[in-house]
Amino acid sequence: MYTLLGSIALLIVGYIVYGKFIEKVFIVNDATPTPAYTKADNLDYMPMPAWKGWTIQLLNIAGLGPIYGAIAGALYGPVAMIWIVFGCIFAGAVHDYFAGMLSLRHGGAQFPALVQRYLGKVMRVFTDIVSVVLMVLVAAAFTAGPAAVLSSKLGITFMTALIAIFIYFLLAAILPINQIIGRIYPIFGAVLIVMAGAVLVALVTSGIAIPEVSLTNMHPNDLPVWPLLMVTISCGAISGFHSTQSPIISRTIKKESEGRKVFFGAMIGEGVIALIWCAAGMSFYGGTEGLLPKIAEIGAGGVVDEISYALLGTFGSILAILGIVILPITTGDTSLRSARMIVLDFLGSRLPKSSSATAILATVAVAAPAFFLSTIDYQFLWRYVGMTNQMVATVMLWVAASYLLKTGKFHWIAGLPALFMTSVVFVYLMVAPEGFALAYDTGVIIGLSFTVLVAFIYIYQIFKHKAFTNPVFLTEK
Repeated sequence: MYTLLGSIALLIVGYIVYGKFIEKVFIVNDATPTPAYTKADNLDYMPMPAWKGWTIQLLNIAGLGPIYGAIAGALYGPVAMIWIVFGCIFAGAVHDYFAGMLSLRHGGAQFPALVQRYLGKVMRVFTDIVSVVLMVLVAAAFTAGPAAVLSSKLGITFMTALIAIFIYFLLAAILPINQIIGRIYPIFGAVLIVMAGAVLVALVTSGIAIPEVSLTNMHPNDLPVWPLLMVTISCGAISGFHSTQSPIISRTIKKESEGRKVFFGAMIGEGVIALIWCAAGMSFYGGTEGLLPKIAEIGAGGVVDEISYALLGTFGSILAILGIVILPITTGDTSLRSARMIVLDFLGSRLPKSSSATAILATVAVAAPAFFLSTIDYQFLWRYVGMTNQMVATVMLWVAASYLLKTGKFHWIAGLPALFMTSVVFVYLMVAPEGFALAYDTGVIIGLSFTVLVAFIYIYQIFKHKAFTNPVFLTEK
């Protein structure tokens, strides 16, 4: 219990102290008009209160990610909580802050446009493709589960439920952001927060033994912690999906100083939720040996339902059903909205000028493959979501590092986590079944060799920009 409560306290301190430090490095300027005003279009660009931006951002980046991922990560034992805390503060929250604030600084630009500006056109093309693929995979992976629940509860066919969800997706992705997302997301965000808070209180007062801090790998199948844990728990620690969602909210920010609360703060909030469910997963069934067969038997959704009902009774069961149905859907709709924005941003002037017609066409274009993929095996989709997700996260951290290098700022805050995530991605790509499936030792050697190459490129850029010992705070260039 002390590890769980201490970890939550560390996340809060991380927001207050490290979040402020990151903000000072970035240098906010509230005198600069934001895209919400300079590019107002009554569709994506419109000012919203910071509290609403925070709740929408939290729901956009979270959904069931910090619940399902944390439960799967709980199989590794308390080391998973260590990763959530340090990954969230020093990688995930930094990633989200720069994804949102660089988008804001560049007129609400989408993630691939930022990649082109700071990493070049070739990387932009790669990122456009990978980002849209990730959005489609996420929308598909987070749709099948809710459709199955609706089918069983309402007595309708799975396909009918799936069609109904995708009709909602189209509406949410096409209508102005304040019509559906701005109105109902704060309510759904409250469901996510209340659900996690209630489980936390019930867990610490129930007498269930929550494991204390340990570096021991407790995975029943003895899977290696690194890099598998960093891919298993992405939402809650660091997730590339967030870099595609943050520009949605960057177009609604009223002033730059709200960025720390909205972007850095929402990531810290997601980390807290992940910690709670990670602790619940590894303790409720008497340890990781009891959790593994439960996940195999009833899935992560069943685990959420079982824990919620046992700890909170009927109220918990209602929250679990709402969470299992609503939260994935709210991730799916913003995924398609973001994919639509990326496609339109890439095509630019080559499209007709009618914004409503082009928005509809672009949304349908990305929704169609997502609909098809949602009818196939969920676990197959999720494996590729994890790998693609962390690739995108790594690229975004390098975008932030490049921006800091080019503006003479303290680049290490993004460069060091970028190097770490580079090693995670390369090694995972070498050893994972959906990658090259090499023997672990061989994969580690090859993956780290690629990481060393990237490190040399980074060092070269540091000397090129004479930024090896640059001061932390400089006037914005």
